[in-house]
Amino acid sequence: MSAVLVAFNGPQAREWHEVLAANAKGRELRVWPDAVGDAVDIAYACVWLAPHGLLARIPKLKAVINLGAGVDHLLADPNVPDVPLARVAHPDLTARVTEYVVLHVLMHHRRQRLYDTQQRGRIWQPHDQPAAGEVAVGVMGLGAIGSHAAEALARLGFQVAGWSRTPRDIPGVETFHGDAGLDRFLARTEILVCLLPRTPDTERILNLALFRKLHRNGAAGGAYLVNAGRGALQVDADIIAALAEGTLAGATLDVFPQEPLSAESPLWSHPKVTITPHNAGDISPRVFAPHVMAQIEAFERGRPLENLIDRHRGY
Repeated sequence: MSAVLVAFNGPQAREWHEVLAANAKGRELRVWPDAVGDAVDIAYACVWLAPHGLLARIPKLKAVINLGAGVDHLLADPNVPDVPLARVAHPDLTARVTEYVVLHVLMHHRRQRLYDTQQRGRIWQPHDQPAAGEVAVGVMGLGAIGSHAAEALARLGFQVAGWSRTPRDIPGVETFHGDAGLDRFLARTEILVCLLPRTPDTERILNLALFRKLHRNGAAGGAYLVNAGRGALQVDADIIAALAEGTLAGATLDVFPQEPLSAESPLWSHPKVTITPHNAGDISPRVFAPHVMAQIEAFERGRPLENLIDRHRGY
């Protein structure tokens, strides 16, 4: 039975190793960096932020499973072998990101940061509150997660639109696509939710020029950003500039170009910014490990891997 390499570079490494081993059904697991052993016996690799070049040293590699939704680090490896690449996907992940999006859209919609400030000052002062049906929310990225989040927001009554690279049809959601549809999408959007993957076309897309195209005079009382996609999509300095000039009234940021976010970043203390540590879709290894090992077993029986990564599209 072929061995599986587990190369997880992050705080959940030990948990991933334990739960994958518990679901291995006798299959040998090799754990990077301490117990890789003879690479010739390894046929599969389960990775997250593994060092570039590691996979190229496995001569009989058959497939790679990325233990997360973001695949930019894996695809940035110039020597990643020409074998099927897949990523984990599960209703649990979709639900978690949707929860995060709904939470922070509602936080901006219901003026929660304002009331937090008033609480610290012991100020009892209600403010006018528009109905959800008066507020336009736009979701960039309409894959499985983006579509689910858009539908959830629409059920709450928001005026929801979505934008994607190619045409999509989502009941109850107005959709735009491509370069031709982007400006029209932005012009009607007050709360912008970004769930795009990282590709050459999306890097640094969340910049000052884009923010200035958002609708700032609607019921939400300004334009807001929620980025739970990828850190490389946003320009931190442009977010700060947009907040300073009033183009953005607030922002929720779960991802950053460099992680962890530097302690010196002015975003930490900005009164209009909410920061979370890349946990919008915090993946539970206990949920995903059985699916990962089942994928490997099915692949050995001749079935294709699920959630294959398109190298050319970048996701």
